Amino acid sequence: MVIKRTALLVLIALVASIQLSGAAFVDDTTIGPRVGQVRGTGSRTTAVPRRNSIGMRFIEIPAGSFAMGSTVREAEQPVHRVFVRNFWMGVTEVTQAQWQAVMGNNPSHFKKAGPDAPVEMVSWDDAQVFIRKLNALEPNGRDRLPSEAEWEYACRAGSSEETYGPVDAIAWVKENSGGTTHPVGLKRPNAFGLYDMFGNVPEWCQDTWHPDYKGAPTDGSAWEGTGSIYHPLRGGGWDLPSFFVHTALRDPYNPIHRLGFRVVFVPSR
Repeated sequence: MVIKRTALLVLIALVASIQLSGAAFVDDTTIGPRVGQVRGTGSRTTAVPRRNSIGMRFIEIPAGSFAMGSTVREAEQPVHRVFVRNFWMGVTEVTQAQWQAVMGNNPSHFKKAGPDAPVEMVSWDDAQVFIRKLNALEPNGRDRLPSEAEWEYACRAGSSEETYGPVDAIAWVKENSGGTTHPVGLKRPNAFGLYDMFGNVPEWCQDTWHPDYKGAPTDGSAWEGTGSIYHPLRGGGWDLPSFFVHTALRDPYNPIHRLGFRVVFVPSR
């Protein structure tokens, strides 16, 4: 009887463990001003995703610091330590269905990829219009584009490595995309539970373009105010080779270039 009881307790504990790990992807709650539960220690954690009123999922990224940049390219130098406050990051890129729900249209070239594929053909200015309209629907906080520092911090998810897994397992790129985008969330997520941080579509950041990190903010905020018409893109895309799967990679694009994005949510205090 003692052996059977012990075996039963072990089985119950195992089931409970499985349920807890699966709970990282429970997303039937609504985003609000309450800070969500975060599991784990340090910067590598799994948080409980939350949905807004149009079904966009966000996950809380815990506060922390990291070494931003790399020595690979001049635009990624100097490597510098940045401190980032906690924020909520879109679990995926904004989808065609989500764009349609807010804007009433779908500008995407790859409509055949389906409503769950990322919206593309979106300029930086278009993304700002979407965000303004989304904010009008969400009274409990403010949506915006991520800063470059927030994007890189969220992508790294506590790691100093340049990727969070084999390219084919984590990203849709030129070698495996078949020349099109794909529905979000099909590849492996990173340690924060974020999907498609590499590949699928390049993602706009809020910052104005700067040619390097000399004088960059160290508090995680967007670096704006140079008067440049260019904004940085992150993450590579469906039509770019796997060489571009590089966490610190950044390039300047005119705001009229039509690409994709994901959104950050900041709850009301």
